[in-house]
Amino acid sequence: MRIPFRIVGMFAITLSWSTPAFATSTGIAGQSGKDGAACSVCHQGGQLPTVEFEGPASLAPGATGQYTFIIRGGPAKTGGADIAVDNTQASLQGGAGLKKLGSELTHSAPRPFTGNEVRFDFSLVAPATDVTLTLFGAGNSSNADQSSEGDRAASAKLTVKVGNGTPVEEPAPGGGEDGGGGCAAAGGGPGWGLMAAGASWALLRRRRS
Repeated sequence: MRIPFRIVGMFAITLSWSTPAFATSTGIAGQSGKDGAACSVCHQGGQLPTVEFEGPASLAPGATGQYTFIIRGGPAKTGGADIAVDNTQASLQGGAGLKKLGSELTHSAPRPFTGNEVRFDFSLVAPATDVTLTLFGAGNSSNADQSSEGDRAASAKLTVKVGNGTPVEEPAPGGGEDGGGGCAAAGGGPGWGLMAAGASWALLRRRRS
């Protein structure tokens, strides 16, 4: 039995349209905003929500901090999230409604709003060294109609200082505001003195001869 090519083509187009909604209903990684992309690439048309992180802006090296990613407003029926951190030595651990997908956290299923917000709790395990890292999060506020139309997403980030933060590089020895010429400039006096003495000695020798 042969299936007309036009029918196959239409089926492929329909599948491609439905794929984003299907994929994001159980979470998708790479949309936190860390690498530029965010959930708003697919979810459009709805009212823009607000999103934010709650949690400590500083941690001791190796410590675990408790954080919450909050979505407010928008269509406000169900919400989803993608959360990432920009340091490979740090790790994320999801709370209720979140699952690990690669190194990121995403929603395991669309989460119903309570009032005008939905909250996702998670943990950040800091690296064992001093560093400054950034949490990235994108949150989608959905109208719960199982399509990407009429939804809207927003993104946020939070800087977290671990220990003393990222070490500041010390200037190279001999460097300074004079572009590294400090030593040469400071030592210029004796050099010019020797040159002047040599010139005087040569002139005196010529006169005697």
